[in-house]
Amino acid sequence: MGAWERRLADNLAGVSNQIAEAARGSGRSPSDVTLVAVTKYVDSDVTASLVRAGCHHLGESRPQVLWQKADALRDLPIEWHMIGHLQRNKIRRTLPLVACIHSADSDRLLGSLDDEARRAARTIRVLLEVNISGDAEKTGLRPDQLPPLVERIAQWDSIALCGLMAMSGRWSDPAQSQREFAQLRQLRDRLQTCCPAGTSLRELSMGMSHDFPLAVKEGATMVRVGSALFEGVDV
Repeated sequence: MGAWERRLADNLAGVSNQIAEAARGSGRSPSDVTLVAVTKYVDSDVTASLVRAGCHHLGESRPQVLWQKADALRDLPIEWHMIGHLQRNKIRRTLPLVACIHSADSDRLLGSLDDEARRAARTIRVLLEVNISGDAEKTGLRPDQLPPLVERIAQWDSIALCGLMAMSGRWSDPAQSQREFAQLRQLRDRLQTCCPAGTSLRELSMGMSHDFPLAVKEGATMVRVGSALFEGVDV
């Protein structure tokens, strides 16, 4: 193992320890939280080393990069997550590769995902992306748009709605970020009351490299961490 691979393994251990500490501090089990490594910063070789170090949930924000890496790393045990904006014309090629889509943000996208998943005879796990901070430059649904959308989710037979995704505000300080994560959890709890039978919004995908311990404290079940994993990995 080379120096950068050791650094990568150390970074992964450090992030995992922070997740575990934050989970236990909030009365939860570390196993309740899935680390999704955001690999857009690195090439396929570094990504493969991360998988070999023990991280098997990987997230990409650009479909074309996901396609390329999924093909290059097809022999490794990876669950791919689509965490960025997904255009409808890229659904057909993306859907067979991913376990979960974190970024559903419109009726049209949900309808297209349902059509393609039905054509492929599968069900796709989906999170609704919420602009919880209200930042004008961020994508995602406004909180008030969610209740009617969740009530209609049963019309899409091949979509398994399983939770919400959000990012803290671009200019939010730690205290504000934690409030935003709490707001997403509270929104999820309210939405549970209008979910169709059999739908559970268990998953909360929130928290990135700079704020994931705060997100775990507020109930995150998935954290999307990139730069903290690759710090000092110069290849």
